[in-house]
Amino acid sequence: MNTAPRPVVVAVGSLHYDIMVDAPDRPRKGETVTGFGWRPKFGGKGGNQAVAAAKAGAEVRMVGAVGDDEFGRFLLANLTAAGVDSSRIAHTAGRGSGMSVAISDSGGDYGAVIVSGANTTLDPESLDDLTLWRDAGILILQNEMPDAVNLAAAKAAKLAGVPVCLNAAPYRPLTDEFIALVNVMMVNAIEAEQFCRSPVGDIASAVGAARLLSSSFATVVVTVGGDGVVGLQRGHEPVVVPAIPVRLISTHGAGDVFAGTFAAAFAAGRPFAVCLDLANQAAARHVST
Repeated sequence: MNTAPRPVVVAVGSLHYDIMVDAPDRPRKGETVTGFGWRPKFGGKGGNQAVAAAKAGAEVRMVGAVGDDEFGRFLLANLTAAGVDSSRIAHTAGRGSGMSVAISDSGGDYGAVIVSGANTTLDPESLDDLTLWRDAGILILQNEMPDAVNLAAAKAAKLAGVPVCLNAAPYRPLTDEFIALVNVMMVNAIEAEQFCRSPVGDIASAVGAARLLSSSFATVVVTVGGDGVVGLQRGHEPVVVPAIPVRLISTHGAGDVFAGTFAAAFAAGRPFAVCLDLANQAAARHVST
């Protein structure tokens, strides 16, 4: 019987009640499209990454906020079912839980609109709880939370000696103070373009973007959808992980599954290339089911 302690991942991030709409195409401006159906789905980048890390075998402590409503109760129930510690999720009266509407087309691509709701109410001081950081192997952040929350979380993690991983989605400019606290920078091709101000559409351009970003971050991960993944640790050669051929159903949430699985492997002390490979495999399974 394996009695080794599980790696610990701290996830500070968003929780959204996603309404998924399946349609032949995403509507253009002024256009109405008839969909095939809709369904509720647990979401938010923070929540998705927390669940993915838990499925990958980590002990996950989630910090976030929900409203006192049915959406919030749905989100908490899903965290509990996945084995995520939700005891530090704040319950905010007077603000609805975060939610989104995502339209997935017949090609498997999607577009979404999010409403942050209660996610914007999280108190940065709640991150000073020392028990949150005990034995943690990594903190994972996303850009669906306020800057003040991410900065407070990164500062608390650094004080506790916990590495910080930023999944910089959606794109927004980062302050020098915050950049100095981030160990692992994770972006997709679009976000890499926005940070580097140059096109990123294949492995070669992703390697170039990773090299640019490595001037600010010790470790960089660039995902390039169907082309694969590039990882770069400062002072080392790039690691390229090819995409796994699968039957694509939907890419929605794939980046979050990648990030959460990577975080679990990183917290377990797995080699960098192994972290990338495990995350790539998990994302491939996700988009094909």
